[in-house]
Amino acid sequence: MTPAGPRLVLATHNQGKLRELRELLRGQVPGLDVDTQVVDAAAVDAPDVRETGVTFAANALLKAHAVAKATGLPSIADDSGLAVDVLGGAPGIFSARWAGRHGDDQANLELLLAQLGDIAPEHRGASFVCAAALALPNGTERVELGRLAGTLLEAPRGDGGFGYDPILQPEGLDVSCAEMSGEQKNAISHRGQAFRALMPAIVEVLAAG
Repeated sequence: MTPAGPRLVLATHNQGKLRELRELLRGQVPGLDVDTQVVDAAAVDAPDVRETGVTFAANALLKAHAVAKATGLPSIADDSGLAVDVLGGAPGIFSARWAGRHGDDQANLELLLAQLGDIAPEHRGASFVCAAALALPNGTERVELGRLAGTLLEAPRGDGGFGYDPILQPEGLDVSCAEMSGEQKNAISHRGQAFRALMPAIVEVLAAG
């Protein structure tokens, strides 16, 4: 019997995100083999997509629609970042390149801490925000948002996670996101919230064949 091909594409090359999506979907759709039928962009030669939108939702939709159109398969994409209250929601969509070079986590974190150097603890509120989008080849779309609110620490704490995780302490906790286990973080994270909210729509599409 010829193995079934991909049925859902996650528009990313991030293996951590792919593993997370597969686990969320595991056992949800009869007959779906998440390990072979839920794949990343590289597996189907999907194009890289420039994030030219001005909101998290716009960027997630850009990526999801581009990959759905290129592959003829339902596609999921997300965009996320840090929104700082006293900066009017910045870095926002520029979180990954706040210091000027995309993906330089250390430089981004150091610049943000310097910019907030004189800000008192009671005014250091911030949130991780994520938009997760589902797009179908026929143009149908759906977007869900997740938010993890907290306070920005004055210095990094913890060796886990990535990006701004070492300086965000979630509301009600006494640890930074970088001091949490992967399981603890996924249970409350902005990305986890957004993908779980989107899950019924994803399951419905896959169950329909």
